[in-house]
Amino acid sequence: MFTLYAGFVAFVLVMLALDLFVVNRKPHAISTKAALFWTGVCVVLALGFSGVVYHIYENNYYGLGDSMRARHVDMERARAVGAVPASSDLASSSAMPPADPANASAQPPTKSLAAEMDPLPQNISPGWHAMLEFLSGWLIEYSLSLDNIFVIALIFAHFRIPREYQHRVLFWGILGALIMRGVMIGVGAVLIKEFQWILYVFGAVLIYTAFKMLRGGEDHIEPEEGFVYRTARKLFPLHPKIEGQKFFLRLDGRLFMTPMFLVLLIVESTDVIFAIDSIPAIFAITQDPFLVFTSNVFAILGLRSMYFALAAMIDQFRLLKYSLAFVLAFIGFKMILTYWHIHFGTGISLGVIASALAAGVIASLLIPVRRTEEPDSGAIGEPKPEA
Repeated sequence: MFTLYAGFVAFVLVMLALDLFVVNRKPHAISTKAALFWTGVCVVLALGFSGVVYHIYENNYYGLGDSMRARHVDMERARAVGAVPASSDLASSSAMPPADPANASAQPPTKSLAAEMDPLPQNISPGWHAMLEFLSGWLIEYSLSLDNIFVIALIFAHFRIPREYQHRVLFWGILGALIMRGVMIGVGAVLIKEFQWILYVFGAVLIYTAFKMLRGGEDHIEPEEGFVYRTARKLFPLHPKIEGQKFFLRLDGRLFMTPMFLVLLIVESTDVIFAIDSIPAIFAITQDPFLVFTSNVFAILGLRSMYFALAAMIDQFRLLKYSLAFVLAFIGFKMILTYWHIHFGTGISLGVIASALAAGVIASLLIPVRRTEEPDSGAIGEPKPEA
């Protein structure tokens, strides 16, 4: 299993190295056309990897196919003794051995919440089911990253970061996000394994987040009031101007951080906040750590190019926030409703999410958003002065 993760991480590092040292070796403003091209490349890579997922699980490499079947053994046994309503559409794979009714009394059913959240439908092989889970998780993470893009755009505008330097901030921000997501996914998987009821808590968190999103988005930000900004200012003196792509600058023997590094820290902190929403959301689709991790990684890899593709027309997609709020609420209720054995299959969830996002895009294009003139906040590279 270590070989599988190591191979995937190596692939990601190679992609990042090509991006930093070959494609974007020199600082330049990324055009919308180039950003759309690389967004398409990231989408094609994710779709191609879904085929790899199918191959791995269908051929039971590293026992992953058997592991997926095992997630549903408890549900099948519970159904055999009537612990789950017979009308439930949850069924195990045809390749999974049936429960033995003769031993049902000797082995009380232990209903698996993971199995209820993630049913393996009859006549669908582990490979197909794993591929659907990966695509659903990737689409959820990719769509939720849209809200992250709005906030990043506000941060760059607030600190007046030139377009030719934004790529460097996003590159290192995404590298840090990959590490933090990996840690958070590992912790989440352990918590769910030990305390399956925590999925209900995750569901409530998602519904609350959706409610906050509907009440009003982030039309402006005040990073100077945040913990990250104030802590960084205590640790390092701030140089008031951007000096190329440098994160730090040494003057008269003193080490100064530039606005570039300060913005990098703020972008990283926002990703942690968004991960608190997005990681529970993907656990509503699958509890398979490999699928959770890989779908997150592909979504994050596509975040940078999608930012530059949407940066010039960010206001035109403001209504997507309502679609994202609906997606979060749907996933949250999906997690909570399993308590009453009400389930939505992976295919249904994928269709609902895709339809909600499409509705948000169409509504954004049909309903124009009135633009407001942004006030000049000072010289380029100069943060807003503290009060």
